[in-house]
Amino acid sequence: MKFHLILGAALLVVAGCSSPTLPDPDPTSGGIDDTDDGSSTAGMGRDGLEGGEEFGDDRMGAGELGTIIYFDFDQSELRPEYTDLVAQHANQLANNSRLRVRLEGHADERGSREYNIGLGERRAQAVRRMLLIQGASASQIATVSFGEERPAAFGSDEESYSLNRRVEIKVGN
Repeated sequence: MKFHLILGAALLVVAGCSSPTLPDPDPTSGGIDDTDDGSSTAGMGRDGLEGGEEFGDDRMGAGELGTIIYFDFDQSELRPEYTDLVAQHANQLANNSRLRVRLEGHADERGSREYNIGLGERRAQAVRRMLLIQGASASQIATVSFGEERPAAFGSDEESYSLNRRVEIKVGN
């Protein structure tokens, strides 16, 4: 008899502690859609690498100014041929306080992912420093590093590598 009382009490405690049962969602109201809408999970093509967050448009932006700055292998120092380009961007930022830029740092595939994220960040910060020195406001500039994750060129040759070692200046407002 004592055993039955203990067992009964234990069942009451367990029943009282269980969470309420939630009904299953209606399969026609927004679960997984298995219709053939052209999407694929088979892999990423080039389109998948260019997706992601968009940053502004160019209505108030660079216009005819170049928006890509290239770097030497394993370097984050701005090459002399880009000094004028950065100065022109800084001038636009200084003359339009509503204008914003995002500096996206990139690296080629050589090196570890962690190293390349750091290298892309150092490259973006080098461009940021030059913009600030030349009159842009810190609140107008955001930086992000994609490392090797968003290559401009696919390949394992020097031409591809050189196209991937870059900072892209994305203009928005």
